[in-house]
Amino acid sequence: MQRAIVVIPTYNERGNIARLIEAVHRVMPAIDVLVVDDNSPDGTADVVRAIAAGDARVSLLERPGKMGLGTAYCQGFAWALERGYEIVCQMDADFSHNPEDLQRLIAALDRADLAIGSRYVSGVNVVNWPMSRLVLSYAANLYTRLITGMPIKDATGGFKAFRADLLRRIDLGAIHSNGYAFQIEMNFRAWRLGARIEEISIVFVDRTDGVSKMSRSIVYEAAWIVWKLKLLALVGKL
Repeated sequence: MQRAIVVIPTYNERGNIARLIEAVHRVMPAIDVLVVDDNSPDGTADVVRAIAAGDARVSLLERPGKMGLGTAYCQGFAWALERGYEIVCQMDADFSHNPEDLQRLIAALDRADLAIGSRYVSGVNVVNWPMSRLVLSYAANLYTRLITGMPIKDATGGFKAFRADLLRRIDLGAIHSNGYAFQIEMNFRAWRLGARIEEISIVFVDRTDGVSKMSRSIVYEAAWIVWKLKLLALVGKL
């Protein structure tokens, strides 16, 4: 098996992170885990540090403060590439992404450069979301497809597996977006590079422990990023 790692950004995920790492390794014992923590006040990093002390498959990248999801992923991706990983996955820390689906995402990389765990590629597969948030998410993805032209049903999802060769071709230092906007931008850059992208149907279950990081600013950033990306593409900068 190729060397694989899953990057998990955290902020106040003490109640989830140990269980998630255990669940990931129950499914894929050989995969490594990198937690990128933004100085969580609840001591998330302390939990991960204790696990890493006794498990070489687990690493911790600590940042000085809450610097945003996008930069956390980019730093995590760069960390993984520097260490020669051939497959780099990303997932949320709150169990909204089922660790058992990691195997299917990684298997898809036999025929793709980027595999996306998709909530919308085979209907709507979301559990425990209020209708208002579901409508917002579905509409955001339709809006993204219409503006950018990307043939991706779930451009805002955060459960993915990348071939390292693709990540090396993306200028991670040029990405400053966060939240949904970061997911859209990474997909768009990959698509513009001619990457083979495959959506794998998953069931997304809203978190049961902790607090959602969703905010109005995240929605506004995502609404704006599609026009920015389209403009950059039109002028030949993407």
